[in-house]
Amino acid sequence: MLIGDVARRAGVSARMLRHYESLGLVRPTGRTDSGYREYSGENIRRIFHIESLRSLGLSLRDVRRTLDDPGFAPAELVDDLIRQTRDRIAAETELLTRLRRIGAAEPAGWEDVLQVVALLQALGSTSAAARQRAALSAVEDVPVPVEALVEAVLSESDPHVAGALRWALAQAGGDGPALLADGLGSPEAEVRKRAVQCVAEIPNDEATALLRDALTDPDIVVRGYAALALGARGVADAVPTLIDMIVEERNDVDAADALSTLARDPASADQIATGLVDRLAHAAVGPAARRRLAQALADIPGIAASRALVDLSHDEDRAVALTATYVLTLRDAR
Repeated sequence: MLIGDVARRAGVSARMLRHYESLGLVRPTGRTDSGYREYSGENIRRIFHIESLRSLGLSLRDVRRTLDDPGFAPAELVDDLIRQTRDRIAAETELLTRLRRIGAAEPAGWEDVLQVVALLQALGSTSAAARQRAALSAVEDVPVPVEALVEAVLSESDPHVAGALRWALAQAGGDGPALLADGLGSPEAEVRKRAVQCVAEIPNDEATALLRDALTDPDIVVRGYAALALGARGVADAVPTLIDMIVEERNDVDAADALSTLARDPASADQIATGLVDRLAHAAVGPAARRRLAQALADIPGIAASRALVDLSHDEDRAVALTATYVLTLRDAR
C-alpha cells in the first residue's frame, strides 16, 4: 500500500508518516519502481498502535519504547501520565475560572481586561500588603467579580486583609450571600468561620437567614459569630447561643452586650431573663460563670432579672454575691 493510501486509512498525514520513518518508528517494507514507499499490513497495524498510544498522551519516544521493548512495564508510565493530565486539567480549570471572572467584570476594552487581570493576580499574591491593596481597589478602582472576592476571603488568614476583603464583598453586593452559603457548608471549621464573618457584614434578609442557619453549626466559634451578628440585628433566635457564650467565657462581654441590645424589646427581655435564670439553676454552673451571668443580668429589665440578682446577692461565693449586690445598686440608681 502506498503512502497516500496509508495516510487516508490511518488518518495520519503523509508528512507525519515520513516523520515516523525518520524516527525509526515505522519503516516501509520497500519502494516501488517509481520510488514510492510501500507499507505492509503489519506496518499499518503498527501505525494504528502508535496513534492509539499517542491518544493517551505518550510522547513519540515513549511510544517507541512501548512498542519495541517487550519487557517495558506500563504501570509507572501510566501513573506519570495520570499526574500530568491532572496537572494540565488544574491549569486549564484555573485559566477557565480567570476568563469567566474577566467576562463577569464586563470590561469595556483591553485596558479594563488588563486591570482586572492585574487585580486578580494581586489577590493571589504572597504579599499581605498587595492582597489588601487589591481588596480595596476592587471597590474603588476596578470592579472584581464577587466570586473572586469570596474565594479570596475564604482562604485569607491575615486578619487585616480579611477585613478589607469582607468590606469589599459587602460593597459589591450581587451573589455574595449565595456564594458564601457554600463556604458555610465547608467541612473545615476555619472556612465556615470566615464565611459567617463575611455574611455578618452583609445587611440583607438573605444574609440574616444564613446567620440563623449558622446557629446550628457544630463549631462554637462559628455559632458565636452568627449569634453576635443576629443579636445586633434584633433576632431573638440568638439568645440561647449568646447565653452559652457567657457561661463558657467565649466573647462573653460581646455576648452580654448583644443580649442588652435584644432586651430593648420587652418580649425578648422576658426570654433573656428566663434563659439566664434557667442557666443559673444548673448545678454545673460554677462561681465564675455565675458571676458573668450576674453581670449580664445588669442590663436586662424586668422583675425576673431583679429577683435573680437578689438570689445571687446571697450566693455562697463571695465574688458572685458582691457582683450581684453591686448590679442591684446600679439598677436601683436608674
